[in-house]
Amino acid sequence: MIDRTEEALESIGGGATPPPALKFRGRGIAIALSVLVALGWTILGPGGVGSGHDHGAVANAAGACTGSAKPMTRTYYVAADLVQWNYAPDGINVAQGRPFDATENTYVASGPGRIGSTYTKALYREYTDATFTTLKPRPAADAYLGILGPVIRAQVGDTIKVVFKNNSSFPASVHPHDVVYTHANEGAPYEFPGQTAADRLDDAVTPGATYTYTWNVAARSGPGPGDPSSKLSMYHSHTDEVGDTYSGLIGPMIITRAGCANADGSPKDVDREIINLYQVWNENKSLYLDQNMTTMTPDPTLTNDLLKSDPGFEESNLMHAINGYVYANGPKPAMTQKTKVRWYIFSMGTEVDLHTPHVHGNVWTNSMGMNMDMFGVLPGEMQTLNMVPDAPGLWLMHCHVNDHITAGMISQYQVN
Repeated sequence: MIDRTEEALESIGGGATPPPALKFRGRGIAIALSVLVALGWTILGPGGVGSGHDHGAVANAAGACTGSAKPMTRTYYVAADLVQWNYAPDGINVAQGRPFDATENTYVASGPGRIGSTYTKALYREYTDATFTTLKPRPAADAYLGILGPVIRAQVGDTIKVVFKNNSSFPASVHPHDVVYTHANEGAPYEFPGQTAADRLDDAVTPGATYTYTWNVAARSGPGPGDPSSKLSMYHSHTDEVGDTYSGLIGPMIITRAGCANADGSPKDVDREIINLYQVWNENKSLYLDQNMTTMTPDPTLTNDLLKSDPGFEESNLMHAINGYVYANGPKPAMTQKTKVRWYIFSMGTEVDLHTPHVHGNVWTNSMGMNMDMFGVLPGEMQTLNMVPDAPGLWLMHCHVNDHITAGMISQYQVN
């Protein structure tokens, strides 16, 4: 990966210098960093060292909100749909207000032997009912969610039903985290004693088929005693977990403490919620790589089979994105100054997906009461933090790993 961090963060405009030769990340270094950070988690707790400022964070205590908690069944109609996803729909480096330079074009430019920024992907999308004919509109304020599937919500004591239709071209499933399920509602194929044919139906829903998953939201599924009133969880396809998730099948699930939820499942004690997925989307591992390669101009010197092992081609398909957008492209989340904002941040991927989300201008408060503007997430880790923004304006947010910044893992948020 090319390291041009200072230019990526500080230069506004100006000419680009030709990139040095591409080089792959050192997996050993990445693994070592992951181990060190994991050790840091054990010593310091999530989020590391706080800044010491008191920004009137949203209360974390179990008694922060009260109310009746009548259990209910919440039903979601979710399909895996094939879409054309553009990681850079604005066509420029939005954060720096200029065209992509030579380094950035490594990841977004199309041409001979290069796919560019648009890929066929399978995404979870929500529909209004079991006919799967009408998409449920995503609110304009949540357009920044981008590539993520619909937000599934529940409070402790509820039952979640996901009616899933597979409109993609490969078998897929819906596997949840944290909630309680039977083998027939797990969405993950593996062998176990006493397995029945019915236990396998959820593992790989064939293209065109529909399956209903039922999950129970137990006390252990929700926030702990010292947590905020809600917590982030997630769901994703587990039929071919690596290929499915890189193909796009992943979404957030938010679980609220009993008595703390509004009718729609959102927490009562916050004014705004922001969800961010930091991930290096390795399109080389997507189930749709071959299909995506048919859209590019052929490389006159290499067949597609040989191109797959070309380091430059592989590097060009590593999309360093926040919610599926690179270089601050796409919609921006907005919030109001001095209101209660809850951020849910997670990561998926491999050892290169050690991310350090950083916000400019304001700070988060974690469940330990630490104030910070940066913390770390490991692959598969989910964090819930609070913010009361006091600095208005359009601010950067990005991963602080140097080569991730250079490759486009940068976005913005607005405080009004």
